[in-house]
Parts: sequence; structure tokens; C-alpha cells
Amino acid sequence: MGSCKLIEKQKSCGGRLGKIDSPLNDKLNQVKWGEYKIKELFSISNTLSFNSDVLVDGNEYDYVTRTSFNQGILQTTGFVNEENVNSACNWSLGLLQMDFFYRRKPWYAGQFVRKVIPKFELSDSAILFFTTLLNRLKPKLLSVLVRDVDKTFLNSTIQLPVTADGTIDFGFIDEFVAELEAQRVAELEAYLQVTGLKDSVLTVKEQEVLKQYTKWSWSNFNLEALFGKSTRGKRLKSADRVSGTLPFVTAGETNEGISDFIGNKVDIFEANTTTIDMFGSAKYRNYKYGGDDHIAVVHTENLSKYASIFVTTAIHKSSHNGQFDYSNNFYASDADELNIMLPTQNDAPDYDAMAILVSAIHKLVIKDVVDFADKKINATKQVIK
Repeated sequence: MGSCKLIEKQKSCGGRLGKIDSPLNDKLNQVKWGEYKIKELFSISNTLSFNSDVLVDGNEYDYVTRTSFNQGILQTTGFVNEENVNSACNWSLGLLQMDFFYRRKPWYAGQFVRKVIPKFELSDSAILFFTTLLNRLKPKLLSVLVRDVDKTFLNSTIQLPVTADGTIDFGFIDEFVAELEAQRVAELEAYLQVTGLKDSVLTVKEQEVLKQYTKWSWSNFNLEALFGKSTRGKRLKSADRVSGTLPFVTAGETNEGISDFIGNKVDIFEANTTTIDMFGSAKYRNYKYGGDDHIAVVHTENLSKYASIFVTTAIHKSSHNGQFDYSNNFYASDADELNIMLPTQNDAPDYDAMAILVSAIHKLVIKDVVDFADKKINATKQVIK
């Protein structure tokens, strides 16, 4: 483990990671903390950028832009030119939302991306620890002009655990992150067990459907004919909302369109239904909820869960193609006129086949999560003392 040669260390206690559940919170309170200038720990520099139109096929390099999505990666690419390659083992900083993402392999950069280079060696645990601390600087960096970002970043301070002789306690960082990961993975494991998601073994029917679904017959069906008239939500201004526990759905992708949890008396829609927002974006709801006037509710509650999820996907494919926007909103009446493609059996929707296919896909996805949880649990057992 490498260490950082620091200029001066001021030992104080403030601005730490934030509240963590006990007993880990006790460890944070017991360790000594020191305040460090960012410029003692990191340097920041421009990146040589170019436009995406020169990219070539390949997966050797990440092309990183100022986006907050997909760890800042717009796409992967093959070799373009040697001069523009940024080395691995540093952070990219996108000058839009000021997101720090660690780069484990060489990468190319788009415009308005900085490179943040550590002045010390990092373990995997330390990478996670410092990524969290760096991203806590986002509000400060967003409050200044882009031209002042570098100076503001370098003159900022962070709190780090220190040993008795005043050096950064990397041992504590490794052990703390390992225990935190173990705690979260244990919670994931418990959730998988309670919900029955731990079972990722495909049944004979599921295996058969995965082999045969490409040969299915499909037909067009009108949404109103299948599920009756859709229901439009009712407007509820933000100022009139009372805090509560009922999810309140509005238009948008953030948090699946849930803008608030309310206690108002509103129309409550059943679980296992589908919402379509003003832009035509369809989402499955496995809980009771309220909705504003930009939401249309399709009453799929009499279907099985997985069949309803399949139908939601079919609706989204039909309604979310750019035909609805701020100037042309999607309403409940549009839902009633919407036609969707579904697999058929004897000229009727084959809901059983839909449900089995979604169940199979669900298990295939969950298997990766189950395997991840198992590997993490075994790995952290070897790290934690």
C-alpha cells in the first residue's frame, strides 16, 4: 500500500462521511480525523478532447463525456490516436453535473472533462472511499463558474481518518469499506431470501419458452378493448400536498416518476397497473399510488404480475416513440386508442406465455445479482478481521 507525502496536517473533526448505521457509526466516531487540502492529495488537468464522430468500433477505450449517466461513458471505442489517450487509475470530472468517476482503464474524453490524478496508491476500497468524498464536493463546484472549478477544487478540504502519527489511516479505510459492503450485501441477501428472488433456477416451462419465443405468433390489440377505459389522474399542486406514505406519480423518469409521498385524500390506483405519462412513457406499478393529471392509468390489475409487466413493455414500445411531447401530451383518451403487439394463442393474447417469458428473464437477471452477493459475502469474510 502506498502512502501520501503530505505537507501539513491539521487534526480536526468535521465534515466526515455522514451518518452510517451502528456499529459502523461507532467506528467513525472512534477514529481520529485529519483535515487535508485537496491539492495535497490530487492534481487536476485538462484532457485532450475530440468529437464522437471520429470514434471507431471497438471496446478497448471508454469515450467519456460530461454526462452523469453510465459512469460518464458515452460509448466504447477502438484506438483513435495515441496523443489523446488518458491513462488509467484516475478520476474523470464532467463539467456539467460535476460528477467524479474513477477510470480503471485508459480512456478518451469529450469536451469539458477534467482528469483528477491521485498523488498516492489506491486499493479498491480506497477508490470507493475517495470517490464518495470527491462527489461530496459537487455542490461547491456547481456554485462557481467553470473557469474557477480547478482553483475551487484544489483549495477545498476533506476529512480523512488518521493514524497516531498523523498519516492517513488506509488500513481503517480498507476495513471500514469492507464492513460497509458486507453489511449492504447481507441486507441484499436477506431481501432476496424474503422475496423469494434467491431462486434463479429456470423451470422446464421457462427453458422451453426461451427456446420458442422467437417463433411466436403476434397480433395487434386495442388497449381499451383489452382493459377498458384508462383513467386520468387529478391535478394536485406541490403547495397543496400533505406529507404522507402514498406514492404520488407525475410525469418524468426520475424516481420512476414518483415526485412525492403524500397524505392527501386522492383517488388511489391499484397495484399491478400501468401508468403512461404525458410523454408516452409507460411504467409498471406493483404498489398502490396516486397520480396527477399528466398520468393515464391502464387497468391491468386482473393480469398476473409478470403478464402485466410484459404488457407494460408492449405499451411503452407503442407509445414512446417521440410522438408525444410538451406540445402534444399523451392523455387517457390516447391510451384508449393505442394498439399494441402481443403474442397470441387461438387469436387471443397468450398471457400465460408472456408471464413465463418475463419470469425466465427475471431469473436470468437475478442470477447475476445472486452470484454477485455470494461472491461479495465470501470476499468480505476474508478481509474483515
